[in-house]
Formats: sequence, structure tokens, C-alpha cells
Amino acid sequence: SPSAANLQALRYIISYEPKKNAAIFSHLSWAGYLKEWIGPKEGERPSAYIVVLGDTRISKNFWCGYGIAAQSILLGAAELGLGGCMIGSINKEELRNALDIPEYYEIHIVIAIGKPKEKVVIEQAKDADDIKYWRDERGVHHVPKRSLDEIIINNKRG
Repeated sequence: SPSAANLQALRYIISYEPKKNAAIFSHLSWAGYLKEWIGPKEGERPSAYIVVLGDTRISKNFWCGYGIAAQSILLGAAELGLGGCMIGSINKEELRNALDIPEYYEIHIVIAIGKPKEKVVIEQAKDADDIKYWRDERGVHHVPKRSLDEIIINNKRG
């Protein structure tokens, strides 16, 4: 993955073992807009996790590097027929303790990877404030996205 000044300061903890996966799962929050859903049930949970870390002995600034790396990983997973999700809602100190992560590693994001169970539909948001994802009665996960006219501003004011 690209790296500012080629410092290559990102580090990764890869987990595919059930016991370690359970430890990681317990320190994550899932789909905040779906208030009634506390996350995937046993048997539906991701089969692997990647904890993305920044080594502060190499750099103090990670800017968007971990997001670029995470997106590259997710694109590779999709190519293999796997689903994935970047999770930023992490109890970082509890995860640090559970995995015995040294203090000089900054926890940035967790990537969950597995065989997708649900169908996800990307659709245009009805209005600018309508960005909350939701599930319909068939369990289809709807994700509203802002229109290109809204997000590409090319010299527009507003």
C-alpha cells in the first residue's frame, strides 16, 4: 500500500482463529444506526479480522494511510468473493489489553472479513440529511449515498 515518505509505519494483526476472533469481536461496536441490532450472531460473525496499527516509533502522523491500506485489503477480499467492513468504533484500550498490543502501536481501525450473509443495496439518498443506513423487512441492508452532484463541487459555492 502507498506510504507517505515510504516510511511503511503501518502494522497488522491478522486473526482467523475462533478464540482470538471472539476477543476482537467483543471490543467492537456494530452498525450504530441499527439501534436494535447488536452485531452478527454466533455463526454469522466474520471469519477473520485485521487490526491496523501505526508504529509511533516510526511516525507520529498516519493521515489517511490506514484508510488507503484498509480499502486495498477490502478490494482484494471482494475479488476473492469475501465481504468486509472497516470498523472504527473500537474500545481501543480493552482491545489493546486483550491482544497484548504494546503502547507504541496506535490502533487505527479493524477490518472484519468473511462470507457475506446479507444483501447490501447502495441507493441515492432522498435528501442531503438522509444518510442513515437501514434494513427492510426482508433483511436487505440499504445504504443511502449522496449524489455526485452534491459531492463533486468543482467551483460551485455551497
